[in-house]
Amino acid sequence: MPPVVKADYHDKDAVAALIADAFQPLGPVAWLVPDPGQRRPILTANFRILVEHAFFFGVVHILKDRSAVAVWFDRTRPVPPPVDYTRRLAAACEPYTDRFDLLDKLFDIHHPTEPHHHLAFLAVTPDRQCTGRGTALLRHHHETLDRDDVPAYVEASSTGSRDLYARQGYHQRERFRLPDGSTFYPMWRPAGEHHRRGTAEDAGLGGRPSKDRLR
Repeated sequence: MPPVVKADYHDKDAVAALIADAFQPLGPVAWLVPDPGQRRPILTANFRILVEHAFFFGVVHILKDRSAVAVWFDRTRPVPPPVDYTRRLAAACEPYTDRFDLLDKLFDIHHPTEPHHHLAFLAVTPDRQCTGRGTALLRHHHETLDRDDVPAYVEASSTGSRDLYARQGYHQRERFRLPDGSTFYPMWRPAGEHHRRGTAEDAGLGGRPSKDRLR
């Protein structure tokens, strides 16, 4: 497995493109950008805004071979919206800005208020999925969270990613849907989850081997 490294700000374009490539097949993405020809450029432009923001208010971890990335926001402290976000969102996502705006509102409604780290994106290039890369990135950051006793949160966008997070100690909260029925599964990993999981594994109650997919 390639080592996990901290991405540099100059990697933001490559990171946004990696996430767009990985996310294109997801059900919610088809609703966000119905035109397949516009999907990748719009996703890349949208993700670039958020990835850039994470370099100032979180951390971006990437595998050294650039096959997988995890974008975290540190919400143990206030995180403002990106500068000039409304204008930049419209410039990135037209003619589907209203759909991205609705998704933002749903994310805000369901976002927990407790201090935590928010996994905004976990993405693996399509040719490397189900090879343990997403799991490696999760475990890398979980070590920091467990050391500092900080919980984590993510919105899983498929049952496959929901199950991946469940194997890493996340618990599902109330799910929500887009107008086309695409479902998001908010997942919460409590502080101290590593202690509980370690006890279960010592007792022979460990989960199945992990298969990584997407956020």
